[in-house]
Amino acid sequence: MRIKAIVIRILQQFFRDKRTLALMLLAPLLILTMLWLVFNGKDYKPSIAAIDLPSSFISKLNENDVKLKTLPYKDAMVELKEGKLDAVISHSNRELQIKLEGSDPTVNKETINKIQETMKELSPEKTQAKLSISYLYGSKDMSSFDNFGPVLLGFFAFFFVFLIAGVAFLRERTRGTLERLMASPLKRWEIVIGYVVGFGVFTTFQSAIIASYAIYVLDMLMNGSFIYVLIITLLLSLTALTLGTLLSSFANNELQMMQFIPLVVVPQIFFSGLFNLETISPWVRWIGPLTPLYYAADALRDVMIRGKGWSGIATDICMLIGFSLLFMLLNVVALKKHRRI
Repeated sequence: MRIKAIVIRILQQFFRDKRTLALMLLAPLLILTMLWLVFNGKDYKPSIAAIDLPSSFISKLNENDVKLKTLPYKDAMVELKEGKLDAVISHSNRELQIKLEGSDPTVNKETINKIQETMKELSPEKTQAKLSISYLYGSKDMSSFDNFGPVLLGFFAFFFVFLIAGVAFLRERTRGTLERLMASPLKRWEIVIGYVVGFGVFTTFQSAIIASYAIYVLDMLMNGSFIYVLIITLLLSLTALTLGTLLSSFANNELQMMQFIPLVVVPQIFFSGLFNLETISPWVRWIGPLTPLYYAADALRDVMIRGKGWSGIATDICMLIGFSLLFMLLNVVALKKHRRI
């Protein structure tokens, strides 16, 4: 009977806590659905610009499931630098010259395979034109870790700041510290700014340590300025900080705060660039631009892999600042339930 009483009490606790129940039942289904959408999408089709190639080669390349464009060389190079193309192909002295965008080893391999497959179908191996392959970014020795590294760098900066900030702010509430502050003459926005700056000092050091370790100890590919990497990771951490404190307002204990991870943090991984967005089901692809990690990962790749400067990352930086300001504003609004001013 005593064991039965314990079992009944535990079951009753689960049914009373609707969030825990949802976490156990719905969160796995959500994550499995996201994985299905990512890995069950369409095969990637390389985008290639053909410069003065024979019509037979162009038509055969089209048959091999490639997005083909015919552009002037200058226009093709501009689109290659902007990431709209994966490769530019031209022909000179029985030599096929391939200029790869180069930032993604998987895309590079797929593009070269499509071109080689086309060449084999058009002519016997002995009479094939020679391939001359060059890279706009990266090199043939670039590893998958060099490609995924900037995304992982951003993800870990976001995840740990989100978790620590949310739990720490929750403890401020449960221990009565926040209530005492709310009883003081301080305005809501002053409290939010104070917490953001206070936690922000810690996140600054954390961002610097993570970025330095990844680049200088793990030897992650780095073609741009380290200062820009610090700025991006700091702004991403600030976004995670403000989002974590915002969501902690809707949690009553640490377990409930942890429940936001599979709902808020995990889905961002799928839209951060760790997986090619072109292969994800189109009807769910729109979620990516609504997540902070999408912009941070794009900016980190632009700096670390493509070596871009401020002009290349300005839009992503502005979006991260916008997310932080939005979450700070929502934090001020969320504090209304503690005190009306």
